[in-house]
Amino acid sequence: MVRHLFDTCRRERLVAIETTSPPRLDRRQRLILFVLLGAGFMLSVDFSILNVALPEVGAGVGLEDARLAWIASAYALPAAGFTLVFGRMADLFGRRRLFMSGMVVLTGASLLGGLASNPEMLLTARALQGLATAMTIPAGLSLLTTTFAEGALRERALGLNGALLSGGFTVGALIGGALVGSLSWRAAFFINVPVAVAILLLTPALISESRMPDRIRLDLPGAVTVTGGLLAATYAITEKNAVAAVAGVVLLAAFWVIELRSPAPLAPVRILKRPTVKWGNYAGLVIFTMEPAMIFLTTLYLQRTLGLSPLATGLVFGVPGLASVVAGVIAGRFIGRFGGRTVLVAGLTVQGLATLPLVFLGDGLIALAILIPALFVGFFGHVTAIVAYTVTGTSGLPDEEQGLATGLTSMTQQVAITIGIPILSAVAATQSGELTGLHLALTVNVAVTLASALLIWLGLHSRGEQPVTVTPVSPSKKSDEQLTAP
Repeated sequence: MVRHLFDTCRRERLVAIETTSPPRLDRRQRLILFVLLGAGFMLSVDFSILNVALPEVGAGVGLEDARLAWIASAYALPAAGFTLVFGRMADLFGRRRLFMSGMVVLTGASLLGGLASNPEMLLTARALQGLATAMTIPAGLSLLTTTFAEGALRERALGLNGALLSGGFTVGALIGGALVGSLSWRAAFFINVPVAVAILLLTPALISESRMPDRIRLDLPGAVTVTGGLLAATYAITEKNAVAAVAGVVLLAAFWVIELRSPAPLAPVRILKRPTVKWGNYAGLVIFTMEPAMIFLTTLYLQRTLGLSPLATGLVFGVPGLASVVAGVIAGRFIGRFGGRTVLVAGLTVQGLATLPLVFLGDGLIALAILIPALFVGFFGHVTAIVAYTVTGTSGLPDEEQGLATGLTSMTQQVAITIGIPILSAVAATQSGELTGLHLALTVNVAVTLASALLIWLGLHSRGEQPVTVTPVSPSKKSDEQLTAP
């Protein structure tokens, strides 16, 4: 009798351990993750890898200082403007096909940039890198969400994806400083080529092509107006151009009208009205507007105010960047246990509160004792919020609309990264002193982030909508999102 009770308890304990243990990936799934996440990581590195070496790059091709900002803008404009269209094209014409096409474009762009001998070649290469990002990121993310079903496995995959995407921005600064210091800025372009070629060779063997709809239709008027509108609006913000701003507003308004009337809309309004899609993408806008802008302003502070070298600047961001990896690994488990809304708001709140100490930075090296721990905590919250917003914005939708959903989240990310830096830089420029300007810009950063966290909490709660989550203990239970989704 005692032995029987012992065996029963032992079996129940083993079952409990199995049901609560984190999901396991098989060998093929790990390889698919390696390919898809490797591509996303490389592209996120590309965005920031040249930021710590802009003077050296400009001098190398004869680009005057007043146009150095275009090294970032030439990349960001196509990345922001074309992402939504390419995300939908991935649904219609094949996700693997578009993913591999983006890798081909990236390979050519990286070779062109590494061989650039004048400003035109360099900026063309950066624009093509941005175009490759617009093609690859939504296609790769939709391949990820359709490979891994909603639940613990997808949350784990998206956690790793968020860690690598965010980590890429900080690692890019570290790699950029190291490459420029030891080799040349051209190595920042050439390093992409072998990685892209390896991805092109592995992808056909690991990933099958997505099933395409029987009747392929692309909403061309919608594609033209949304792309033109996003390009114009992004250009208006980066260059402070009123004419472009008006054009952007008119084109985006025309896009909305077209989508209401189109029989096959590029972005169905019913999807855009879903609370999870609407508030998830708003969260992504805040997450990626505020944090990269903070990193940019802090980079200038480290080099101009504290006098650090590009390599030392990269190390300041690279060491705390390890928190990104940790957050990405465990964020999916947080979502499975506490729910997407709670994790999203908590991550965004941590991101904002960790920026608060930076408002009081001084002009001495002792400031690093405040800055580095704050960056560590902030990166942890930042990546946790990235994972939660990606899960929020892509959950509860059928596979045939995953390209659109991931296109929306990717577009939000690219637009936010592009507009955040000029907006907070303009806020900082209103002050006469550089340090005073930094303090004001970071104060605005904290206020917007924390206020948005409250709005998102109320917005997702008001309709009873939460991201889909499947806990390891009760995989049969459906979330509120699944039960209430139209």
